[in-house]
Amino acid sequence: MKAHKYWSAGALITMLGTLYTGHKASKSSHKYFALGSLFCMMMAIYTGHKMISGNKKVKVNKEKAVKTEE
Repeated sequence: MKAHKYWSAGALITMLGTLYTGHKASKSSHKYFALGSLFCMMMAIYTGHKMISGNKKVKVNKEKAVKTEE
Protein backbone atom coordinates (compact mmCIF):
# COMPACT_ATOMS: atom_id res chain seq x y z
CA MET A 1 0.00 0.00 0.00
CA LYS A 2 2.89 2.33 0.74
CA ALA A 3 4.37 1.84 -2.74
CA HIS A 4 1.01 2.59 -4.38
CA LYS A 5 0.72 5.84 -2.43
CA TYR A 6 4.19 6.98 -3.49
CA TRP A 7 3.74 6.04 -7.16
CA SER A 8 0.42 7.91 -7.18
CA ALA A 9 2.00 10.98 -5.61
CA GLY A 10 4.82 10.82 -8.16
CA ALA A 11 2.30 10.60 -10.98
CA LEU A 12 0.46 13.64 -9.66
CA ILE A 13 3.66 15.68 -9.39
CA THR A 14 4.83 14.75 -12.88
CA MET A 15 1.36 15.54 -14.30
CA LEU A 16 1.56 18.99 -12.77
CA GLY A 17 5.03 19.37 -14.27
CA THR A 18 3.65 18.28 -17.64
CA LEU A 19 0.89 20.88 -17.45
CA TYR A 20 3.33 23.61 -16.46
CA THR A 21 5.87 22.81 -19.19
CA GLY A 22 3.08 22.50 -21.75
CA HIS A 23 1.77 25.92 -20.81
CA LYS A 24 5.31 27.33 -20.87
CA ALA A 25 5.85 25.71 -24.32
CA SER A 26 9.17 24.02 -23.53
CA LYS A 27 8.87 20.92 -25.68
CA SER A 28 11.92 19.03 -24.42
CA SER A 29 10.96 19.24 -20.73
CA HIS A 30 7.32 18.56 -21.56
CA LYS A 31 8.27 15.30 -23.28
CA TYR A 32 10.27 14.04 -20.29
CA PHE A 33 7.61 15.01 -17.77
CA ALA A 34 4.98 13.24 -19.88
CA LEU A 35 7.06 10.06 -20.08
CA GLY A 36 7.70 10.21 -16.34
CA SER A 37 4.01 10.66 -15.70
CA LEU A 38 3.17 7.70 -17.91
CA PHE A 39 5.68 5.50 -16.09
CA CYS A 40 4.42 6.56 -12.65
CA MET A 41 0.81 5.91 -13.68
CA MET A 42 1.66 2.43 -14.95
CA MET A 43 3.45 1.61 -11.69
CA ALA A 44 0.57 3.02 -9.63
CA ILE A 45 -1.89 0.84 -11.53
CA TYR A 46 0.35 -2.22 -11.11
CA THR A 47 0.85 -1.72 -7.36
CA GLY A 48 -2.86 -0.98 -6.88
CA HIS A 49 -3.83 -4.16 -8.72
CA LYS A 50 -1.29 -6.13 -6.69
CA MET A 51 -2.69 -4.63 -3.49
CA ILE A 52 -6.31 -5.47 -4.38
CA SER A 53 -5.83 -8.93 -5.87
CA GLY A 54 -3.58 -10.28 -3.10
CA ASN A 55 -2.06 -13.74 -3.07
CA LYS A 56 -4.25 -16.26 -4.88
CA LYS A 57 -2.74 -19.29 -3.12
CA VAL A 58 -3.77 -17.93 0.27
CA LYS A 59 -7.31 -17.25 -0.99
CA VAL A 60 -7.67 -20.78 -2.36
CA ASN A 61 -6.45 -22.30 0.91
CA LYS A 62 -8.89 -20.16 2.91
CA GLU A 63 -11.79 -21.22 0.68
CA LYS A 64 -10.86 -24.89 1.08
CA ALA A 65 -10.66 -24.48 4.86
CA VAL A 66 -14.09 -22.85 4.98
CA LYS A 67 -15.64 -25.64 2.87
CA THR A 68 -14.18 -28.38 5.08
CA GLU A 69 -15.53 -26.72 8.23
CA GLU A 70 -19.08 -26.72 6.91
